[in-house]
Amino acid sequence: MRKPTTRTWIWLTAAVVVVTGGAFYVDGHRVSAAPHADDPKCDKVISRLPDDIPGASRDWALGNAVASWGGQKAVFRCGAEELQPNVNLCVTADGVDWVLDEARLKRDGVSVLRTYGRSPAVEFTYSGPREEVGGILATLDPAVKWIPQERKCIGLDDAATAL
Repeated sequence: MRKPTTRTWIWLTAAVVVVTGGAFYVDGHRVSAAPHADDPKCDKVISRLPDDIPGASRDWALGNAVASWGGQKAVFRCGAEELQPNVNLCVTADGVDWVLDEARLKRDGVSVLRTYGRSPAVEFTYSGPREEVGGILATLDPAVKWIPQERKCIGLDDAATAL
């Protein structure tokens, strides 16, 4: 049996480095899918997303019904759990209601918004400045707006008349 040469060890080491680096590269682009990402409407939603949002270009993202921009500074997941009525802040951008997870914003400083009254629901996570979220949502809304809205956010003043 021949003893491995120095050249063989160099090629073997290079191969291990390439495979390991590739695994880290792929893992760095992996985005966890939402629980209902297999909803057929999610394919249409993802295909309608823009290549750019204000301040960031779309990344290559690995995951079912997901997209990201700016090195995962912004992450979009279709098929999230639908929200039940709640008291969190609801903002409407171009006809789409988005509910802010206020607890996560306080705890982590991350803006996590989920559509309200649409099925499948969409979740958007943004780790940049909070002031930028409105413009980004306006950019994303055309991809989401075509999903029929079954319920709308209402304010406290409207709650008494809705009951």
